[in-house]
Amino acid sequence: MKRFILNLVLFLFSSVTTYILLLCFWGDFVPNGILQNNLNFDRSFITEKRFQEAKFTKDVTILFLGSSHTYRGFDTRTFKKIGIKAFNLGSSSQTPIQTEILLHRYLTGLNPKIVIYEVNPEMLSVDGIESSLDIIANDKNDKYSIQLACEQNHIKVYNSVIYGFYTNFIRKKHIQTTTKNYIDTYIPGGYVERKMIGFDNKHFPKLNNLIYNEKQVKHFDNILSMLRNRKINVFLIEAPIHSRAFNSYSNRNDFTKKMRRYGRYSNFNVNNKLNDTIHFYDYQHLNKNGVREFNRRLIDTLKLIYPKTFNHK
Repeated sequence: MKRFILNLVLFLFSSVTTYILLLCFWGDFVPNGILQNNLNFDRSFITEKRFQEAKFTKDVTILFLGSSHTYRGFDTRTFKKIGIKAFNLGSSSQTPIQTEILLHRYLTGLNPKIVIYEVNPEMLSVDGIESSLDIIANDKNDKYSIQLACEQNHIKVYNSVIYGFYTNFIRKKHIQTTTKNYIDTYIPGGYVERKMIGFDNKHFPKLNNLIYNEKQVKHFDNILSMLRNRKINVFLIEAPIHSRAFNSYSNRNDFTKKMRRYGRYSNFNVNNKLNDTIHFYDYQHLNKNGVREFNRRLIDTLKLIYPKTFNHK
């Protein structure tokens, strides 16, 4: 019996070791997208640059959290012009599961007075796998990466975490130095500016009912508790999207009611003066002109809510 157990342990050890070695070899030498259905490790200059900067940014007035609506919607330069130090910690498809991880890593250093958390119906309904893969590939990997993998219990996330630790500790990690590609420019402070284009696409999501993911709701609750325990002011904001996209959910009023129960919340899709054609570059995201108009309205709102912070600037 003892010999059987010993052989089983040796077999499991050798199998796991072989699997990890083959996975790392596969990630290094097989082009991304070719036979890599269960290993996605896409580096992004946008995300990597933001997390590099977050490590060294201290004591901001405003911290922005959320999805691509965040990092493409809140221009930190606009706040800098009025004397407000802001940092944008948004990332692609970020859901509460990833937001909580990022706060564990960066909240103490950033030490914000105000957190503006961009919320939207999808953040509480999707599984968050896409965002997890993005963060694993472009941020450091630590105990929270393991926690993330166990939480999501998905083969892509497990494989990406293994390969992520390998790239972090076994070989030198590639450091992005570029700040732009042909359509996007990274702005210090975490904002990403999209090349100026309008939008005339006629394809939009069909009407859908919101079905909340219990895990996402749990982590959203954790985030708000974490911030309030630190006595950080929290402002939940629904960023502007194309009007047809905004109206694509048949029971979206339920989301509004849910957010209001959490505290201070404002929906900037209501009574806005944005034009669907000239202020968006797709049905989810504002272009430069749209961001400018949205941020002006936001700052006017913040001056009313936080007069001590804004009125002396």
